[in-house]
Amino acid sequence: MNRALPAVRLRVPTHEDAFAWHRVFADPDVMEFHGGRAAELSAYEELTARQRRHDAERGFCLWSLLDASGEVIGFTGAQPWERAWGPTGETEIGWRLGRAHWGKGFVTAAARETLERLRAAGVPGVVAMVDARNERSIAVARRLGMRRAEVFVTPERAGRESREGHCYRLDL
Repeated sequence: MNRALPAVRLRVPTHEDAFAWHRVFADPDVMEFHGGRAAELSAYEELTARQRRHDAERGFCLWSLLDASGEVIGFTGAQPWERAWGPTGETEIGWRLGRAHWGKGFVTAAARETLERLRAAGVPGVVAMVDARNERSIAVARRLGMRRAEVFVTPERAGRESREGHCYRLDL
């Protein structure tokens, strides 16, 4: 049985959205697969500024995800994979959602909208890089029709051990 997905709105993140992202992601459950804790506010200020540049240059970014009331509840969108490991140069679709909004279809609805926007922008395909233990994100990738294409190990970083991950792919 398919349930109706909630109404969502995606917008280019504003400077003020950095504060909302910092607040919404200040939850260890949300950050479990992203280092375990929220980044400093300055990291979100830099991230939202980078996303505005991506949108201006490419026509897509990690958009702020708003619920029907207009509240920022996370982000969903795409950006270039710029790390030296993994699918360098490809377009990665991604999402992060405040804990209070999990399990309600927001990410799936927003990710489907993202795929439509990427198709319209002429992006030929996307990848999703997902921690192998992140069952919720794996489920979203599958709902989008993505297939697991590769298994990888993340490089060790300061204070963080390497982990197994999955690269999901979808041709647009």
